[in-house]
Amino acid sequence: MDHDRRQVREVIARGVSAWDRDDFDAALEVFSGVLAEHPGFADVHNKAGLCLAMLGRFPEALEHFDAALGINRTYAEAHLNRGIMLQELGRAEEAQEAFVKAGELDTRDSRAFPSDVGNRIAVTHAQLGDLYLVADHPREAAAHYEAALAIRPRFLDIRSKFAEALVELGEMDRALEELRHILENRPGFVGARIRLGVVYHRLGRNEDAISEWQRCAAEDPEDMRPRAYLASVGVNFPAVASDGPDPRD
Repeated sequence: MDHDRRQVREVIARGVSAWDRDDFDAALEVFSGVLAEHPGFADVHNKAGLCLAMLGRFPEALEHFDAALGINRTYAEAHLNRGIMLQELGRAEEAQEAFVKAGELDTRDSRAFPSDVGNRIAVTHAQLGDLYLVADHPREAAAHYEAALAIRPRFLDIRSKFAEALVELGEMDRALEELRHILENRPGFVGARIRLGVVYHRLGRNEDAISEWQRCAAEDPEDMRPRAYLASVGVNFPAVASDGPDPRD
């Protein structure tokens, strides 16, 4: 599973590299491929939306910013980008609401770095953290994620990456604290809950790990990640028949 996460990070890093050299078509292709397998990555939806915006495909970009906010309502950068797209589409009143929301999220996080400046500093730290994780330097990655969170503590996607770096460092108690914080604020953050199960498993708390993975599998029967973790500890989760009732009903 750690190998799989590393592969995903490497793919996302290729997309970021394409973005940095202004190859927006290539970056979009990479991010779209990641989202086909991992639709719950709010930051990748935001990145795909930015690519589409640069390509002039504003309605599609807006869909991705909406998707990012559907996953994380406190994602200030996505609110800001959504506002820009709404403005481009002539929906001025909705755009202003999005800008106000982005500003509210910024100033409640850090008055030292309000608005887009604070977002960019935090996101830049997070991007550096991503690169260090790809290079197998989790301590440097953790330092950058922590710096990002000092500016934007409500960016839960970055906090999840910080927890991942802590896991790779073997700092399970700190990782546990970060993941619990995420899930207290966003119980539906599946990636964080799966990782919480991993932390419990490594701490020898197998029953707690199984409980978290079973919850994830029940809430999203199409997500194979919790099933794979359950199988790794000898637990089979019932398969969902394609024409049967939805277990979430």
